[in-house]
Amino acid sequence: LPRRMMLRTATISLLAALSSLLSVAAAAHAPRPPTPSRIKLTQNFREAAALSAKLADPATPQQRKKVAVIGGGLSGLACAKYLSDAGHTPLVLEARDVLGGKVSAWQDADGDMIETGLHIFFGAYPNMMNLFQELGIEDRLQWKAHRMTFAMPQLPGEFTSFDFPDGVPAPLNMAAAILGNTEMLSLLDKVRMVPGLLPMLLEGQPFIDAQDELSVKEFMDKYGMPETVNEEIFIAMAKALDFMDPDRMSMAVVLTAMNRFINEADGSQTAFLDGGQPERLCAPMVDHVLSRGGEVRLGAPLAAIEVGDDGQVACLRLADGSSVEADLYVSAVPVDVFKKLLPASWSTMPFFRQTEELIGIPVINVQLWFDKKLRSVDGLCFSRSPLLSVYADMSTCVEEYADADRSMLELVFAPATREVGADRNWIGASDAEVVAACLGELSRLFPGEIGGEGGAELLKHAVVRTPRSVYAATPGRNRYRPSQATPVPNFVLAGDWTSQKFLGSMEGAVLAGKLAAEVIADRAAGRAAATSQTLKPVHEEVVAAAEGAAPREPVGVRGRHPIAFGGGQQGLGETKFEHA
Repeated sequence: LPRRMMLRTATISLLAALSSLLSVAAAAHAPRPPTPSRIKLTQNFREAAALSAKLADPATPQQRKKVAVIGGGLSGLACAKYLSDAGHTPLVLEARDVLGGKVSAWQDADGDMIETGLHIFFGAYPNMMNLFQELGIEDRLQWKAHRMTFAMPQLPGEFTSFDFPDGVPAPLNMAAAILGNTEMLSLLDKVRMVPGLLPMLLEGQPFIDAQDELSVKEFMDKYGMPETVNEEIFIAMAKALDFMDPDRMSMAVVLTAMNRFINEADGSQTAFLDGGQPERLCAPMVDHVLSRGGEVRLGAPLAAIEVGDDGQVACLRLADGSSVEADLYVSAVPVDVFKKLLPASWSTMPFFRQTEELIGIPVINVQLWFDKKLRSVDGLCFSRSPLLSVYADMSTCVEEYADADRSMLELVFAPATREVGADRNWIGASDAEVVAACLGELSRLFPGEIGGEGGAELLKHAVVRTPRSVYAATPGRNRYRPSQATPVPNFVLAGDWTSQKFLGSMEGAVLAGKLAAEVIADRAAGRAAATSQTLKPVHEEVVAAAEGAAPREPVGVRGRHPIAFGGGQQGLGETKFEHA
């Protein structure tokens, strides 16, 4: 009898394992859902497509320019892609040996992909969606069911979601999703949200821009929104959108996202990329640039922007002592890096001086590999945890990482410092402390599944710190975001921190790079009256402060570690982030 029972147990285990393998194999070969069709019907998508078409009109030989682009992140590569479309010759100079900037990724000794962040693609990313279409790589996006899933702290191990019905137009599908969820907000709470959101729907972007001076809390108080809306929705949104608590964040950020999600039927639908961004998104952009005569150099850090007697860029001096000369120059580096490179003769100019008001925000990305499969959702989940923002089980969400027996969770640890709402300076904590804190939070999300008797054990981890990520969207920051066109005729700005209508995000980075390319294309074609040539006015307080200010010599980028160039880094390292 014992032998028969052992045989039966072994058979059941074998069948279960075979079933898991077949499920994984079936998922790997199942056709991927296409890009939701309504995304390409939105006004924002059409505007993005129109700008792409404009830039695809090749320059004449007399107009073609050599353009040096500083930075091989999404913004720099997008700028180079669209410059090459317009017939120009870009040269991208990337300091590191990996592309992507804030979306960079690399393999560890086991061949597992280590990522700078958990990067999710939204339907409300029109320029990004156009880019995927133009490069012919739309099939690399793995779209998930249209829902927003939240953990329920009061019911450990339970989840609730806002489910968007298929085929229902905007904004009715959002209304149905909100009204259909009865576990997070009461009907009265939902009704009391309307006075604050109605002006956004009626007035659009002008109303949203005007709210940049208010924090989320101040906006809620002004329009009488109940605190439960903050506790249930806005805290989770703020930590996901800009890695901070809502009482420190501009309401314009939340409204920008909500406006897209409400007015675009598939705007809040999400997709995962089928691998690391350097290979699956950046490499196709590089191939596109190279095929049109451009160049991309890795391991080419910049030492200085050399300025001539006429105040324009004379050349770029690289760290190896060589120099690069071009017709025009684009800075596509993070704002904190740009400030270190700003030439002394430009430092008193109000246009450039305003960048002192923009500072990158810290964030930590954590990946945890477990020896067992956890009960998880197939998509992004808002943790609603004091320490964690959003997370995903990548072994469930991404086909290339699929594993029926083991989970790999990727989590955004935010806020990461006291200045943005954390209880301590987590950005300087050890890996062991960060991982222990994550496991403590996860034990609430997965009670009985992690640790303890019979629970999943941690196999390995990766902790990537980015001390200066996207700019901190505190109230009033939009006024300091400069235009892509600058007062220096042969110098243009890119980067998600420059002025554009989307957030500091992947979409914002691509759009800013595209707008920078438009500035150059318009100038080369003699379209001086184009809106791209308009300098954004500088706030009067910056102008006043610049009067009589003494020039400041650039400190330059010190060190060769990733965070020196605005990227993410594993381990505390020898630098202890003194150059963050």
